[in-house]
Amino acid sequence: MAEFTALIPPTDSPSPAAAGPYPNDLPRPPGEREALERAWKPPRGWRRLSAVNNSQIGLYYIAAAMLFFVLGGVLALIMRVQLATPNSGFVVADTYNQLFTMHGTVMMFLFAVPVVEAVAVFLLPNMLGARDLPFPRLSAYAFWAYAIGGLAFFLTLFWSASPDGGWFMYPPLTGTRFSPGIGADFWLLGIGFIEISAIAGAIELIIGILFTRAPGMTLLRMPVFAWAVLVSAVMIIFAFPAVIAATTLLELERAFDWPFFDPLRGGDPLVWQHLFWFFGHPEVYIIFLPAAGMVSMMVPAMAATPLVGQRAVVVALIGVGAVSFLLWIHHMFTSGVGIVALVMTSVASFVVAIPSGLQVFAWIATFWSGRVRLNTPTLFLLGFHFIFVLGGLTGVMVAVLPFDWQMHDSYFIVAHLHYVLIGGMVFPLFAALYYWFPVLKGTRLSERVGRWAFAMTFCGFNLAFFPMHVSGMLGMPRRVHTYADGLGWNLMNLLSTVGAFVLAAGIALILLDVLRATRKPAGGEGNPWKAGSLEWLPQRSYGVRSIPQVHGTEPLWDDPQLAQQVEQGRWWLPGTVFGGRETLITDMRTARPIQVLRLPSDGWPPLLAALGTAGFFLLLTVQWIFAALLSGLGAIAAIILWTWQLDRAAPSPTAHIGGGVLLPTRPKGRRSHSWWACAILIIVDCTVLASFIYAYVHLSMALEICPPPGSALPSGEWGLAGALLMLAGSVLMLWNTRAKMHLRPEDQSALRGRTALALLCTIGAFGMALSAQLEAGLSPRADGWNASVAMLLAYQGFHLLILSVLGCYLLARSRSGHLRPDARATLDNIALIWHAATLQALVTELVLRLVPFLMT
Repeated sequence: MAEFTALIPPTDSPSPAAAGPYPNDLPRPPGEREALERAWKPPRGWRRLSAVNNSQIGLYYIAAAMLFFVLGGVLALIMRVQLATPNSGFVVADTYNQLFTMHGTVMMFLFAVPVVEAVAVFLLPNMLGARDLPFPRLSAYAFWAYAIGGLAFFLTLFWSASPDGGWFMYPPLTGTRFSPGIGADFWLLGIGFIEISAIAGAIELIIGILFTRAPGMTLLRMPVFAWAVLVSAVMIIFAFPAVIAATTLLELERAFDWPFFDPLRGGDPLVWQHLFWFFGHPEVYIIFLPAAGMVSMMVPAMAATPLVGQRAVVVALIGVGAVSFLLWIHHMFTSGVGIVALVMTSVASFVVAIPSGLQVFAWIATFWSGRVRLNTPTLFLLGFHFIFVLGGLTGVMVAVLPFDWQMHDSYFIVAHLHYVLIGGMVFPLFAALYYWFPVLKGTRLSERVGRWAFAMTFCGFNLAFFPMHVSGMLGMPRRVHTYADGLGWNLMNLLSTVGAFVLAAGIALILLDVLRATRKPAGGEGNPWKAGSLEWLPQRSYGVRSIPQVHGTEPLWDDPQLAQQVEQGRWWLPGTVFGGRETLITDMRTARPIQVLRLPSDGWPPLLAALGTAGFFLLLTVQWIFAALLSGLGAIAAIILWTWQLDRAAPSPTAHIGGGVLLPTRPKGRRSHSWWACAILIIVDCTVLASFIYAYVHLSMALEICPPPGSALPSGEWGLAGALLMLAGSVLMLWNTRAKMHLRPEDQSALRGRTALALLCTIGAFGMALSAQLEAGLSPRADGWNASVAMLLAYQGFHLLILSVLGCYLLARSRSGHLRPDARATLDNIALIWHAATLQALVTELVLRLVPFLMT
């Protein structure tokens, strides 16, 4: 790669003015900007639905998330009317149960996580100096799956088909005995694929942050918001698979009577709680960390001084993300878990306050050392500090075991949760709306309206939720639809209801201000806050005119002329190389340019794939099996359609990016960003498998005899034969990717033969495993242990289905001539997935045999 990067200035070079000539000192050729604008021209009219560019998808994402925020808020207002007075009959108990379940579900799954991903999709490419994220169609698919599925899920309220078991859906309350309708199924299947959408967005963000930064933007020079989103996205990769596994197990119990959670048949409801809260508590920090990253970007701009202790803040972000995974038992202090686990989780709950507090002190120190402008973003930031610190203090209180035992499932916990989530995420979000709105329209929102909105939201929030601390300590439990007079809760509930409506009025004022401003023509204020990060460069549909070389953490402060230089096309990639959309891929560590990446244009396949995915899960819920299968096949067809042209060779093996610098355009193997995306997807897959293995181990340890009477494991010969077949298939795929094989036309026939043989080996291995278990008497409905074994086998079967589709796709690519030495990402990525599936099958076989052996 040295020949391609020798002319690029080192990342530790001095400022551009001192470093010598810019890459493009000569006047730019005529028509260059026009060609760039044509390549990135957004679709018009109804064709806007086919857009994939982050500037459009990010706005759609934010708008959809805010819509769900409003819908969830309306449900909360209905509940507050019901609780304003004792013995109220505004809504009946069944309706109230649906309301609080849908409120929590909408706010946690359809607003809180999606909105921080939405802001990241919109802002990060500009903040990193990239033209777009590396997988634009994946971003579009993730958005449409979330929006379509979320709206369909919310509409179940109007058909009395919504869930009523709480947003945490604890079994056995959500089993078929106590929840016989389809409401729980809508929650399980709907939320499951919405989480898949969140994971897709997280993969996009991780690869974008690591590989599409501006040249010179090393990890230590990266904006704090990018660090926060990176940590949050990595947490999604490890946390969300647990809830996907949990929802799968519960839906299998409901649909096929596999008793994972039925204690009368060898199941255990605690399996759900462990899996759910392994996702649920890190989710709080998945929501908070990007908001904290936004605060770390806004505070320096409002104080006109660099962030105090920026590297310490980055370390604190990583620390919060790591410690948060130790806290899931924090929600299970009253579930009967052993005292050692309780004490360790309590200690971890105190420890996580240290890095969180470090960030708060860094923000306060930055305000103290700068010249603070008391405008609307600053007011919301100050309100965030006050509310979030109070929420953190009550968090420390509920980390004390005796206090938690008293306050558990009381309104004190409701107050704490909202102080952390609304104070820690919603107030920074409102500050971000006022701070970054000029990036969208070039003009600021109304300062006068913003001050009134802040006063109403701040006062309304505290009036709504602070009294809940008192009512909780007076004994008011959560999730009750009414209460008797004379318990001392009347005044507190009335104050909370009044405060909720004041808060809602303030939020409505903000949204109306945003709607008013979006209808006005774009202005020309540019960078009204005089901020130093790259998103304040002149932006269009293609992002920046040329991608700058970065030399510090605040590029616009380091070089006040940078905006003019970028707009003149004096930096890297000032036009379109091949007439389409492109951006730079940079080294993960050093941020040196290593590749010109061709990006796809707008198209319909992501929307069609999202429609098919949503149709599959939603139709499956109402048991329209044939229609669900058709929708699933349609989704697969749309995904194949959008990927078919992506692995195509560029017209030239190299591309000029300016200053006589040439970069490659045809990466292979680990040099490809798509290879790394597949590696992250494999981590997600392995985390799901680990969740299923946990369920198997947990249920095995609960048995007096493992396997239980009447059950047995198959003989070792079957397992050994299946393992050898899986290894043979993986070796054949490794043979396909060997260095000496150049994918010449004469090699294609042999490649197809080895691929087909590898697929047969995989099918044979799964057939052996399944036959052996059936011969040993496997009966998933018999007890929880048998069900957990069947789940592990079913997951192997799922991988077989995936490998079958991928194998056929690889054969089709080879047959059509699309698989060549300069376009082999399909082969490299499928081989990587194949090896991972083989390893998972071997680990599953080992665990199935090792656990009973250790139990004897």
